Parts: sequence; structure tokens; C-alpha cells
Amino acid sequence: MSSTTNEESSIAIIGGSGLYDIDGVENLSEHRVETPYGPPSDLIIQCEVSGRKVFFLPRHGRGHTILPHELNHRANFWALKSLGVNWAVSVTAVGSLQECYAPRDIVLPDQFFDRTSRREEHTFFGEGICAHIAFGEPISYNLRELLFETASAIHERKVHNGGTYVNMDGPAFSTRAESLNNQRLGFDVIGMTNLPEAKLARESEIALATMSMITDYDCWKVEEEPVTAEIVIGHLQANAESAKKVIKELIPKIPENPDWPEHHSLDGAIIGDSSSWPEKTRVKLEPILSRYLNKN
Repeated sequence: MSSTTNEESSIAIIGGSGLYDIDGVENLSEHRVETPYGPPSDLIIQCEVSGRKVFFLPRHGRGHTILPHELNHRANFWALKSLGVNWAVSVTAVGSLQECYAPRDIVLPDQFFDRTSRREEHTFFGEGICAHIAFGEPISYNLRELLFETASAIHERKVHNGGTYVNMDGPAFSTRAESLNNQRLGFDVIGMTNLPEAKLARESEIALATMSMITDYDCWKVEEEPVTAEIVIGHLQANAESAKKVIKELIPKIPENPDWPEHHSLDGAIIGDSSSWPEKTRVKLEPILSRYLNKN
């Protein structure tokens, strides 16, 4: 199914392909969304949870066929915005960089440190339309607090509210020198996917929070076994049921009216007058700029 802009506000869950398999899911359907940036990671699954419209996007594709550096983040968020998404929860695997974050704990980051190298793919803007979003607080405070309240009541292990997520390119895990450096700098967790999602969510005026599932100690902790894919998958499978319970309880707590600060993030961010925008770029960014264009 191709998409058109949907005025009904809805919620997106980004993560593993089985996250939509939760109690109470109704009216499942699938969207095949065509975007100016190519195809999203997979078909987007639409359903209803507690009376709310929810879209599930398998970040790495069903069967986990897409590596982190191959992810088409712009296509993913263009597609979600075109479907009317105003809130997004990103569920992601991370390595712990500090002793206090143990495997199977949950960390809800509030900051990022960028160690990626593909900057041009982390923005919708350019080609004649310039914008500089405020990104000092890259995560939606309100959504993170709702997520903390919900996860704390459900998760059997610790839930940590706040922390800095270091985003590396991958797909290889860190060297020990890199891991020790990140640990000594005081960063909290490391992953390969979430910073581009946070940037594009902010440009899309989507309020985003991240539920980071600790799977390992990266490789800075020499007395622990160095991280491997097998270790990561084992802990992820153990956390999957907990994540689904949190999502189910979180969804009805999210407001229906998108009036949080993130829903107005393009106010004051766009440089120049819209009369000078190339028509091709304006059309390309129509879902992203819909509120701004309607205002003008």
C-alpha cells in the first residue's frame, strides 16, 4: 500500500520484527511505502493497541537482513511521517560502558555523542532548503518520563533514566582501545543506530524516546568475555518479552494531541523564505514540511 499524508496522529515503534506480537493488538495491516529516498527497512505494520493507531517498523528488516550502516534512516522516517506519526519509541540493543549498567538492564538515554561518518544521510534538508534544528536536548523529555514510569513498573531489572549514547558506525564492534576511551570519557552506552533516528525524528517534528536494552559490556571490561553477536542475541531474546509489555502499557499513556516542544521543532529552524525553495525539493519534503507549509 502506498501512503498519503495522514492527519490522524499516531505512534511508531521501531525495533525488532517481533515487537508487534503483543497482547491486545487488533486490525493488523501492512503498508509498502514509496519514498524519495528509496524503500524503508521493510513493510510497515499498522495496528490498533488500546484504541490507538500504531505503526511497527522492523529496523533491520524481518529476518535481520540489514546492517546498521546500510539502514535507510531517511526513508524510514519519511515513511512514518507520511503515515501521520507524531510519537516514536526506538527499541535498540546497546553495550554498557559503565559498571552500573548490567546486561538486561534498560537505559533511557537523554544525550548522544556522534562517532558516525555519514552526516549527509542524517538530514532531510539540503538541495535548496536549509534548516538547523535545535538539538541540545535530543530526546523528548515528556516521552522519556512516560517510558521510565512504565518500564520501572514492569521490568524486572534496573531501569536507568538518562545517559549518553555513543553512536558508532559498525558493523564491527569496538576495539578495546576505542571502548576504553569511551568508558573513560564517561559515556554510558554504545550502539550503531539511534543517533540518526533522533536527528531525523526531530526534523520530522516527531517526539522520540529510546529504550536501550543492555546486552554486554562492549570490551572495555577485560574480566568479561568480549562482546559477540551470540551474546547480544541471547540477551535480546531475554529482553523481548519485557519490551513488549512496556510498549503495551505505554501506548495508552501517550497523548493524542501533538503539542509537545518536538512537534514544533521547525519553528525558527528553517532559513530563508519559502518562495525561494526549488519546487522539486518542496515536493520531496512535503510530509516533513506539511505543518510549516500549511502555516504559510
